[in-house]
Amino acid sequence: MDQNTMKRRTFLKASGAVGAGLLLGFYLPPTSRVQAATSQANETQPRPNPNAFIRIMPDNTVTIILHKSEMGQGVHTSLPMMIVEELEADWDTICIESAPAHPNYYHTVWKHFQGTGTSSSVSSSWDQLRLAGATAREMLIAAAATTWGVMPKSCVAEKGYILHSASKRRLSFGELADIAAQMPVPKNVTLKKPSEFKLIGQPIKRLDTADKLKAKAVFGIDAQVPGMLIAVIARPPVFGSRLKRFDAETAKTVAGVKHVVAINMGVAVVADSFWAAKKARDALEIEWDEGSNTGLSSSDLQRKYADLAKSPGLVATQIGEAPKALEASAKKLEAVYETPYLAHAPMEPLNCIADVRLDSCDIWTGTQMQTTDQQAACEITGLKPEQVRIHTTLLGGSFGRRANPHADFVKEAVQVSKAIGLPVKVIWTREDDIQGGYYRPMHYSKIAAGLDKDGNIIAWSHRLVGESIGKGTQFEHVLIHNGIDHLSVEGASDHPYAIPNQLVDHHPVDNGVPVLWWRAVGHSFTAFVVESFLDELAAAAGRDPLEFRLSMLGDYPRHRTTLELAAEKAGWGRQLSEGVYQGLALQKSFGSIVAQVAEVSMTTNERPRVNRVVCAVDCGIVVNPDTVRAQMESGIVYGLSAALDGKITFRNGRVQQSNFHDYPVLRMDEMPKVEVYIVKNTEKPSGVGEIATPPIAPAVCNAIFAATGKRIRQLPICDEMLREA
Repeated sequence: MDQNTMKRRTFLKASGAVGAGLLLGFYLPPTSRVQAATSQANETQPRPNPNAFIRIMPDNTVTIILHKSEMGQGVHTSLPMMIVEELEADWDTICIESAPAHPNYYHTVWKHFQGTGTSSSVSSSWDQLRLAGATAREMLIAAAATTWGVMPKSCVAEKGYILHSASKRRLSFGELADIAAQMPVPKNVTLKKPSEFKLIGQPIKRLDTADKLKAKAVFGIDAQVPGMLIAVIARPPVFGSRLKRFDAETAKTVAGVKHVVAINMGVAVVADSFWAAKKARDALEIEWDEGSNTGLSSSDLQRKYADLAKSPGLVATQIGEAPKALEASAKKLEAVYETPYLAHAPMEPLNCIADVRLDSCDIWTGTQMQTTDQQAACEITGLKPEQVRIHTTLLGGSFGRRANPHADFVKEAVQVSKAIGLPVKVIWTREDDIQGGYYRPMHYSKIAAGLDKDGNIIAWSHRLVGESIGKGTQFEHVLIHNGIDHLSVEGASDHPYAIPNQLVDHHPVDNGVPVLWWRAVGHSFTAFVVESFLDELAAAAGRDPLEFRLSMLGDYPRHRTTLELAAEKAGWGRQLSEGVYQGLALQKSFGSIVAQVAEVSMTTNERPRVNRVVCAVDCGIVVNPDTVRAQMESGIVYGLSAALDGKITFRNGRVQQSNFHDYPVLRMDEMPKVEVYIVKNTEKPSGVGEIATPPIAPAVCNAIFAATGKRIRQLPICDEMLREA
């Protein structure tokens, strides 16, 4: 028996997938610059275990075991489409399962890590899963050819069957599954050309929709385990606080309360219902040592950032000699842009079930980081990875919050279950979620540029101040170089505009506030700054904002095409209805390019009304256009909610916002009409889930300037409009 067969059988035993049928897994070598840069080439090392699987059973069902989490972005449909395209299975026979936490499911880009993020589910799996489908197809063809005693090249796969046209015979995948499992895995298979695709590129209904409509879909908060109790945790009011003492006597008198235990994150109240646990938690008497952050305030942070921005930071990009060119410019502009802390605020608050036993630990949760969660549970319980099973449920939104490299919400559940010796579900309230930490960092940008006598930008200087997300995480060695976190300057240090003299520098700070990637990460604030300031420069030069940008995109034809498409579909430059004004913005993130034109009118209370957004997107080959359109709409409403009203502020070390009454999300009657236009090309797929969020704030702010002459340099927009009113 060869080594690969041994590895496969070992995995089958570990994952509980033993049984008749065909189970396949495949590995691809590093393809990204990130992994290639962090991986040492060594041809003598054994290849890692497979990380994507197809299971074909004798009953003709085809199960796709998915290593990416479904949080509303549609990957539980797009990824099976890629496999089925090459496999030639019958789409109606497809079933999907979430993969266990196991090295076989490591991300093809992130080294030694299983997870979902960076809008990479489709792009990182594009070759991997199509190869899986094509390899399974060839093994099924080989099985049929062996059965019939014919040449494999005389057989074809079609909609779940292998056909032999000469003899008009056919066998279903299910009938061939056991035989195919004995066939050697082919080393080389041919993948389809884009022109041959039958499924990819078609608007396919999502596989998870039916269960959601019928209330059969299981999210983390829906999951149930026999004997399970419910826990609610009292967490510190100030980040960095420590528990000094607590009195649980009153809390224990609440009917249904079973346990009150101290854990690392605070005090957990365990009961037989959520409301009993919450009522008892509210009755706890707790004394905290609030530590050094007790005086933290947003106004103090603003002054701190402004002071730091007066001096040079760490250099992220340097082209030419920006300071000299600025001094020599015919016209010089300067501005300060500020963006606040933001919460993720997914519709499903955080939750996690843990069942810790002497020799095992089972975890049920909606997570993006299975490896991190498994490792955290191992550290707490002392168990081995193979003894800790992660059951990934559907995620009711995340926007980065459930991709926590510190596994905070998972650690809590494991600690409580270990303490009481029973399965427990920890549930966060909305207030817990918004006030409980991990925010998009607050950022400050001091920016200047110089124009020549013809209105061209000849100098560009951008200084950023903000916290590092990557610092202290397992990704630090990849994200941080020369002291600069790439996530703090992305979109600023690598914008596409041809400017001969550029300087981008950064001041990293640490405020003691937990920070985390938020939808689109650094692009979510750098796009606001860069695209807003470009409009300021266009106005100063007396040039049209569209023409101004196009003049600097000579080396980026895909950017030009996307921007021109959005402008054309929006009717840029045409006569608009009275009181309606347009603004545009362009941003590349996660390999994809998005251009947006926002149409805005002003209400009597100085609140902008966004009536229409035209969005053009180039994300390479599109697997499911319905998913792309849905994600553009989703990214726009998410970014617009934050741009109009979103902010997390601190006073006396405490978060001031708590729920949707003071941390609003866009209501249905505020939603603009969104038109999405997809650039057609044959480039490899790139990200979709986050890319529509960055351009919406600057597009709207640029439209507000067209309407009012006011520049919005500080978000949220509505706060700034009221300040200037």
